[in-house]
Amino acid sequence: MYDITVIGAAVLDVLARPVSGSELNVSSYPAEGISMAAGGDAANEAGTLARLGKKVNLITKLGRDMAGQILLSHFQGLGVSTEDTVLEDGLDTGINIVLIDRRGERSFITNKNGSLRKLGLEDIPEAALAKSPIFSFASIFVSPLFDVPAMTSLFRSIKEKGGLLCADMTRCKNGETLEDIRPALAYIDYLFPNYEEARAVSGRDTPEDIADAFLDCGLSCLVLKLGSKGCFLKSRQTAALVPAFPDARCIDTTGAGDNFAAGFLYALSEGMAPVECARFACAAASLAVESVGAGTGVRSLEQVLDRYQNMPLAE
Repeated sequence: MYDITVIGAAVLDVLARPVSGSELNVSSYPAEGISMAAGGDAANEAGTLARLGKKVNLITKLGRDMAGQILLSHFQGLGVSTEDTVLEDGLDTGINIVLIDRRGERSFITNKNGSLRKLGLEDIPEAALAKSPIFSFASIFVSPLFDVPAMTSLFRSIKEKGGLLCADMTRCKNGETLEDIRPALAYIDYLFPNYEEARAVSGRDTPEDIADAFLDCGLSCLVLKLGSKGCFLKSRQTAALVPAFPDARCIDTTGAGDNFAAGFLYALSEGMAPVECARFACAAASLAVESVGAGTGVRSLEQVLDRYQNMPLAE
């Protein structure tokens, strides 16, 4: 048994900083730093959870190639299980080029034919759904193979086996609305979109209105990420604005949302109340933005606990 199972994308990130994009018009540009790291929503969540001391099972899809072997070695070193990860011959493991500007904001160049968007329902073993009490579907709208019927089927199976289900999302790709994803939302216990993602799919503007729109579609609890403002949490029982850590020094926002999700998942698995889970998540995210790459900011449980103890109280 594992503490948490994470389902979603794992890719290899190549990060260059500082790059605004205009540098691409010259034949050669000497960036201040170029590094390589594991990336992808599920990989980031799983890695952070492992550093926090949790037993994690990662379900993703990789090519049987050099990049895939680098990622498998990385997960093995962290103690993350990949026993249910799919390795496919002839598939290119996803590689992202991440361009980071001087404000720490990111732009991505991705391989549309790589493994990033190839995970589907048939890649999730039924037996894996009985291995954890908590599951995280790391990003709605990432893989086109995981359409609403596929997500709904997976989420229903997790809930039927007694699992607690969390999910994250990225920006909708084809103008999807809340009505489109309503069947899947009804099975989710906690959803972690950022403001722009949630605004795009809900058509609402204020955090309160956005949350109400999601709850009206059957979601149990919305945890709306607000960047430097923290997050807004709302369920049918609770509503709270959780401030961000005020003194975080933002260098790179890569993986901040994934570290937020991992922090929330860790706190949930420890039995913390939802608002305290959100405070712990904000603490983890604040550490993530203080270094380059998604997997370098959060190094230990003690580090996050120290930041958590200095977090502002929820309003």
